[in-house]
Amino acid sequence: MLSEPRSGRLAAWGNALLAGLVSPDDAALAIVGEDAVHRVEGLPGEAGPVGLTLALGRLRSLGATGFRVALPVPGHPLGLSGPPDFNARALEAEEAVLTSGVPYGLVPEVSEAGPAGDLHVEVVWCCLPVREAPPADVPSLGEAERELAEALRDATAVLSRLDVAGSGPVAEAAVDAYRARAERGRDVLAPGYPPRAVRVLELAQRVGLLVSVAHENGHGGAVSASEMAARGEALRPVERVARRAQVAAYNAYVEERGR
Repeated sequence: MLSEPRSGRLAAWGNALLAGLVSPDDAALAIVGEDAVHRVEGLPGEAGPVGLTLALGRLRSLGATGFRVALPVPGHPLGLSGPPDFNARALEAEEAVLTSGVPYGLVPEVSEAGPAGDLHVEVVWCCLPVREAPPADVPSLGEAERELAEALRDATAVLSRLDVAGSGPVAEAAVDAYRARAERGRDVLAPGYPPRAVRVLELAQRVGLLVSVAHENGHGGAVSASEMAARGEALRPVERVARRAQVAAYNAYVEERGR
């Protein structure tokens, strides 16, 4: 939850491209981010992998009108619509992009290449057929914002009770890193997104930060196995709300066009 999912960048900047608000080259650069290269394989009409610029243009020519994000985890197929093969690939990656207007979805396969000390990340997006059906469990922006406000209170209360409420040098470093990323990424949603979507995404990332601090920074006051299990159980619905809100924010462009 602390880093922007690659599916979020592809959907956001892909939507800006479809709206004519950015150039193909600018969209591709924003999607790649700090990775070395992104390619797309399995596109109709293409024999092998192609670059992002060509791939986005091909999807638009096929009839794509928007891009949606899915962030599924086991037991929660958030944003997916089937079929089972695509869902399984998306669950393994824990993210995917679905196109509106044409029945295709994109799942990233991430790999590292290069010598030790000079590794770079390469991403291949696999284009697969998807079922044209409503995505699973995606809230509206308004619903997500209301849920997040309650989840933030719940997460803070749980962490305070378990003595992992963002204290100590490791937690402080995590907070500082989040703030630095937030400052660098003010335009992560790309041109064309409503301000409310930006607000929801930032709050979802903040809630995700609290959950990550709880899971990654030691046991805090949870000194027994039962207390550790209780902490995980208490935070699970909070993390679920944050993921749902993140998907709602990225999908806001398509929702606005639909209305």
